[in-house]
Amino acid sequence: MNPLAQLIIYTTMITGTLITTLSSHWFLAWTGLEMNMLAFIPILMKKTNLRSTEAAIKYFLTQATASMVLMMAIISNNLLSGCWTTTSHINQTPSLMMTTALTMKLGMAPFHFWVPEVTQGTSLTSGLLLLTWQKLAPISIMYQIHPSVNTHILLILSTLSITVGSWGGLNQTQLRKILGYSSITHMGWMMMTLVYNPTTTILYLTTYITLTTTMFLTLNLNTSTTTLMLSRTWNKSTYLAPLTALILMSLGGLPPLTGFLPKWIIIQELTMNNNFLIPSIMTMMTLLNLYFYMRLIYTTFLSLLPTSNNTKMTWQLENTKPTPLIPPLTIISTLLLPISPLVLTIH
Repeated sequence: MNPLAQLIIYTTMITGTLITTLSSHWFLAWTGLEMNMLAFIPILMKKTNLRSTEAAIKYFLTQATASMVLMMAIISNNLLSGCWTTTSHINQTPSLMMTTALTMKLGMAPFHFWVPEVTQGTSLTSGLLLLTWQKLAPISIMYQIHPSVNTHILLILSTLSITVGSWGGLNQTQLRKILGYSSITHMGWMMMTLVYNPTTTILYLTTYITLTTTMFLTLNLNTSTTTLMLSRTWNKSTYLAPLTALILMSLGGLPPLTGFLPKWIIIQELTMNNNFLIPSIMTMMTLLNLYFYMRLIYTTFLSLLPTSNNTKMTWQLENTKPTPLIPPLTIISTLLLPISPLVLTIH
């Protein structure tokens, strides 16, 4: 990609997200979403092949449909209330339409089908942006309208997302698809507590972005995209094998790692609001998540390459990819549980 075009595209994408996040006017928020979407499509097609083109078309059609529903909700709300501000009370029907549009943009069930396919059709760096940066703008709108969101509908969608994301990743061998289904599950966890305590949603979002970024950077270092390629980690970059295992366990929410902290707080928040059935379902679905994460750890450590002995050890060539972010992000992703008393105080 041309460096000047790349600069313009990334600047537009970041600007669109900031406009949506910082605006209090519905038209500006919608405009920021459109800028972000149109700038992200060339990023998906950075490697021009049939898979990336298909992924970009799927992404565009889904996001355009969600934007259309969102614009209709904005206009309906303006006709009913005569107000354009995002912080004002939203009527019931526009609120339902906005929730539908934003859950579609976030990739929550039952509008989740595009997430694994689009993630699989792009490069690791584009998939990283898709599953992290592209979630910021819709979640910022959900954060602003959460007093008007129907609690029962959001709880149903969140529970469905956690269930679908946990079951969907069980039979996958493509790492990008697994992380796509993981994203569906984590979106359900975030939205679950939005109506009760939005601060917890922001905490979970921050933790999720940190963990997912660390995981993608680790995979990108060895260009691992399948479980078979992941089995080369021990021979190719021995020091990355235990780091990969720790990040995967933290992503699954296993104590005493960082990923356990937001899940613990969310379950506590739900039980404090006399909701006991949904936390039980969420905890059981987390075991499914841990199962396919542990399967990846098994592949990394305990499986051998399907090659003869004289080619099993790859040449230890110097890696030219930059790695300054991996050490601090790994520390943050695994060792932040001791600060939980401080987080609970802020919470």
